[in-house]
Amino acid sequence: MSSGDQGLHQDRQGVGLDRTDLAILKLLAADARLSQRRIAQEVGTSPPTVAERIARLERAGVIRGYRAELDRGLLGFPLVAYLGVVAIQGPEQAGVVEALRELPEVEDVDVVTGPMDFLVRLRVRSHEHLRDVLFGRVWTIPGVQRTQTFISLGRMEAKPFDQALIETMLDRLHD
Repeated sequence: MSSGDQGLHQDRQGVGLDRTDLAILKLLAADARLSQRRIAQEVGTSPPTVAERIARLERAGVIRGYRAELDRGLLGFPLVAYLGVVAIQGPEQAGVVEALRELPEVEDVDVVTGPMDFLVRLRVRSHEHLRDVLFGRVWTIPGVQRTQTFISLGRMEAKPFDQALIETMLDRLHD
């Protein structure tokens, strides 16, 4: 990314993947703790081949990491709020993104089209905590012109999106 894009994530073009790569990714998306030996058994190849392919997928950025999925509500942050942020126009927007990103309550920031510039997902302990984050930190970020707040009343169980996406890619290989 250029220095003007610092802090803004840009989508990249796809990486050429074959059926074995996709099968490995599908297994890892379902359970990232699978051993390379188990993956090799499932895809019908050797553990060293699986290790080489996983390393290649990591180097290419297809596999971005491995992590535990935490229940943030049980950790004391049950309230999800979304902020639509309108910022000043120009190269200073990258600074707004970075300042938002540094707030511990911010889960992610998306650059969006439409009447807002950014969509921010926050995790907070309570309505009072949300108020403190908005008044004391978000609204003091240079370049933030205004915000619109949406409080989540509930959430559907996450669907296995990565697995479904990989299945679609595998189906295309048949065509």
